[in-house]
Amino acid sequence: MPDRAFILRFLAIAATSLMVVSLFPPYSFAGLAWLCLIPLLIALWSLDGKHRAKKGFLIGYLAGALSFGIQLSWLSEVTLGGAIALPLYLALYWGAFGAFAATIGNPWHQRGVVSENPLRCLFTAFTHASIWAGLEWLRGAMVYVGFGWNGLGIAFHDTLAISQAADLLGVTGLSLMLVFFQSVLVQVGHRLKRTASDGIRRPRWDFTIAALAVGLLLAYGIVRIATEGAKESIPLKALLVQINIPQDASQVLWAAEKVHMAYEDETIERLRKIQAEDEEKLQAAITKGKEGGIQLGSPDWVLWPETALTGRIIRSDDGEWGTWRENMDTIGRVREAGKFDLIYGAVEIEGEARDDGLYQKENPRIYNSIAIQSADDDLQTFRKHHLVTFGETIPFVDSIPLLKKIYEQQSGAQYNGSFTSGTSLDPLVVMLDGKKVQIIPSVCFEDTVPSLTRKFVRDAPQIIVNLTNDGWFKESPAAAQHFANARFRAIELRRPMLRCANSGVSAAIDTIGSTAHPKTGKPQIITDADGSTFVRGSLLTELKIPLKPSTSLYAVIGDWGIIGLSVIGIVLAFACRKHNAIAT
Repeated sequence: MPDRAFILRFLAIAATSLMVVSLFPPYSFAGLAWLCLIPLLIALWSLDGKHRAKKGFLIGYLAGALSFGIQLSWLSEVTLGGAIALPLYLALYWGAFGAFAATIGNPWHQRGVVSENPLRCLFTAFTHASIWAGLEWLRGAMVYVGFGWNGLGIAFHDTLAISQAADLLGVTGLSLMLVFFQSVLVQVGHRLKRTASDGIRRPRWDFTIAALAVGLLLAYGIVRIATEGAKESIPLKALLVQINIPQDASQVLWAAEKVHMAYEDETIERLRKIQAEDEEKLQAAITKGKEGGIQLGSPDWVLWPETALTGRIIRSDDGEWGTWRENMDTIGRVREAGKFDLIYGAVEIEGEARDDGLYQKENPRIYNSIAIQSADDDLQTFRKHHLVTFGETIPFVDSIPLLKKIYEQQSGAQYNGSFTSGTSLDPLVVMLDGKKVQIIPSVCFEDTVPSLTRKFVRDAPQIIVNLTNDGWFKESPAAAQHFANARFRAIELRRPMLRCANSGVSAAIDTIGSTAHPKTGKPQIITDADGSTFVRGSLLTELKIPLKPSTSLYAVIGDWGIIGLSVIGIVLAFACRKHNAIAT
């Protein structure tokens, strides 16, 4: 029969796990972010006896495995093995935190320390917060297995006043604040319990400082929202086109002709509708004799999602390029409906220019690319850097053939070789309203990797453009979670963002992470009447691109802020432990 302590710790594991799950889509209960770790901290700090490191690791690991297992259950749409293996791997980081909190960092089992000391409470809260944040950073930074998805700070993806502070230390900085506050709360609560039992009044100014820190976080957000809205900017109209093509794992379930016809029909239909609306505006203005102040709806850009077209682009090292006939036909027909820059995803293959034309190289490298084709048919491409492991590339597959078999068994698709990672960190440059605007490109889940997106930041008018496809995961929470993570790139770097998905979330995001239209305030997200994003449609969006964008602290120092605080937290925790041991 399990004892009472065992049952309480099991309930603590379940409570923390489920509360953390509820922070993210499809639930998004952001308020629980301030409470979610309290059961876990109590369970870890109340451990006594021998083997506290092992017990702490196990408690943290089980809580992480349960939480990630539920959060990432959508992976089973593609791979059951991955849906099991990835949460079990990610839980190691929670386990490491549990081992630290139960031993070195434990404020309830440190000899020679007065637990009622508020300064000690703040110190303990800082070490726990910095180490948690460092572990969040580390799980996103690891080579091949890096996956920073759904850190605690992502809970504030729709809470703009709090999320603005992500421009200081990144979204992981919000996680740091959450752990700090809850660590103080638990310690103060423990102190109040002792006060109630022995009647001795104990100071609580540590809680005041923690509450003041949260207040400053909120005030900072309000100020940043106000200052970002006042910047001089370049207006951009962009048409997002989403087809919602069904997929089974990585396999598109439509024939190539049907795919191309869908993009043609949806785009041309919407462009003609916009043209008709513009003509009505002009006619009405002429009738009233007020032609001057008309704002037409014709888009500057048209966006199609990741690998939208089935034909490949072939490109030589000197920039000469060509494309498959089906791409040329589709783009040519769409071009007849207006003058705009076309931004779309395509597979790009290495070519070489010869005297008699452009040819594919022998054993060419293949890239998942973004193509920007101007109205004059000039072409720029960006080659994706951060490839999806077991989706776009399989590390060591040539030396470990078993990995290929595992991929084919789990995905149900034949392995035809890996994409190659791109290397360029230069933004793509386009002309908009007579001014040069830089595009920070990202493909698929690259918009969840802040350290990569940050490398493209320059002191110039810039906008992040992400082309993606979450169709692999059907109508699961994957797309909404992806979008929640992606919104923070606009806040961290203070650059607006356009996202265009085949299936997922296609939206326009301003520099404060809001999807609100700058004039109407309506959300700029493609949805159906019921609010579902899994729909075929198009949306004419408007964004303001700051002429002189803000320089955020995160854009300057990147993840070094979190790394530095984590190192300080570890050093202080060990130094304090050594001091306590000497004192006793």
